[in-house]
Amino acid sequence: METKTLALNAYDYKNVKTYLAATAFVIGNVVLPQLCHLLPFGGRALLPIYFFTLIAAWRFGWLAGLLTAMLSPVVNALLFGMPTVEMLPVLLVKSGLLAIAASWAAQKTQRVSVAALAGVVLFYQMVGSAIAWPILGDFFMAFRDFKIAIPGMLLQVAGGWLILKNIFKNQPDTQS
Repeated sequence: METKTLALNAYDYKNVKTYLAATAFVIGNVVLPQLCHLLPFGGRALLPIYFFTLIAAWRFGWLAGLLTAMLSPVVNALLFGMPTVEMLPVLLVKSGLLAIAASWAAQKTQRVSVAALAGVVLFYQMVGSAIAWPILGDFFMAFRDFKIAIPGMLLQVAGGWLILKNIFKNQPDTQS
């Protein structure tokens, strides 16, 4: 049975491509939330600030993913006041968990699958919400993404799968 293995581009801190990739994905994580905020509850329901972090970490590794994860919420907060200062630590925790989990899953599986993406999204949401609980001091606020943001989690999985599949589509096959 043939299995296509991905040629992941995990750049290190010395490679300018790491910073170019992270910059491009941060821009995506600034633009997409602004578009989603045009819809009522678009930001809360669609979780757009995490979308390109998932793509960056899966395709370019933990460093590009983590740079995207840390810079996106800060840039958005500085430019648009969202996330609020109170919510910024929570978004930084969740974004960081997403970057680490996505790069780990990509490295471990060497493929793009809905199941792996769903596992990553559930992991960062569950663990991130558990960490957010003591930060926010409110269980229901910490876990509200599971009530409000199911469409956003599904969008991350489905949209992430479509984009990643297309990014990797033109790679030569490697047998494993």
